Amino acid sequence: MVSKKVFKIGVLPGDGIGPEITAEALKVLKTVEELDGNISLDFTSFPWGCEYYLEHGVTMPADGLDTLKKFDALLMGAIGDPRVPDHIGAQTLIFTIRRGFDQYVNLRPVKRLPGAPYPLKEEKAIDMVFVRENVEGEYGDIGGRSYPGTPHEVVMQVSVFTRRETERVMRYAFSLARKRRKKVTSITKSNALKHSMVFWDEVFNAVSKEFPDVEAEHVLVDAMTMFLIRRPESFDVVVASNLFGDILTDLASTLQGGLGFAPGGNVNPEKEFPSMFEPIHGSAPKYKGMNRANPIATIWAAAMMLDHIGLEEWSKRVVDAIAAVVKEGRIRTPDLGGKNTTSEMGDAIAQQLRIIAGKKA
Repeated sequence: MVSKKVFKIGVLPGDGIGPEITAEALKVLKTVEELDGNISLDFTSFPWGCEYYLEHGVTMPADGLDTLKKFDALLMGAIGDPRVPDHIGAQTLIFTIRRGFDQYVNLRPVKRLPGAPYPLKEEKAIDMVFVRENVEGEYGDIGGRSYPGTPHEVVMQVSVFTRRETERVMRYAFSLARKRRKKVTSITKSNALKHSMVFWDEVFNAVSKEFPDVEAEHVLVDAMTMFLIRRPESFDVVVASNLFGDILTDLASTLQGGLGFAPGGNVNPEKEFPSMFEPIHGSAPKYKGMNRANPIATIWAAAMMLDHIGLEEWSKRVVDAIAAVVKEGRIRTPDLGGKNTTSEMGDAIAQQLRIIAGKKA
């Protein structure tokens, strides 16, 4: 008898709608486990986040990273609560995990699914991936305030770019492009930021020479906001700094149906530490407990997690199941103009996954 391959998954459902959408992602993942007799997905859930902060004064215990280190991957729902300042949840949990586990690549696919809401007049086939630097840049957490609350108050927020970090995130982008359509677009603002972004451009040019088979282009960040609307089909892999990538991917998410369709991965490519996968949207606390949030982004993030741990075929099947449900249009959550619940969307995707797996068996 062949023993099953066990994957240990740490789950952080988080706040607001986080537990509801995470439950649907777990439902789909458990369907994968049910359909594949050779694997076992071992889930352990942690109640960390803003609710935990309100009770304990911290978003996770002091030994949180040591606890999470033993997992093959992490799945996060959403973090945020109006009773807790936004920077506390982000800095003390999400950013701490990203930096502590050297998750230096933030991976955000933007793919147009037929049947999803689309804001542009002309239908276009959109399939791009944003590779966002994830542990330094504008989010480097270096700065301070002097004379707070006085007329002399001074605030500094320092952007940090290191050659090591910039080179390795760009090499990841070029390596990914080799598997796709062989084009990388670098987002910059070197006409105004003569230190950080001129450096970014120089490193991009140097790394591009290591990949002569991949087309390389520079686009200013403000121009990119226009190009994402005018010609989004022209982009393949987009590499950007922490801040620019964060903002642009929210804009790009509207091209794939909205934030309810937008997954993300915080990736340590060398797999020295666990990577963490999550939807890119927030916790939407006003919808907490209403069973109306769209869980597709979280289910798609779970599919990215499957790909990362080596279950590429199951990852593809989950995305295919999402696409089939969206195209059919029978199940639609309120953000899609329908009246179906979060759990009904999860059920539909899980059922479609069974159909797809049956056809390929």
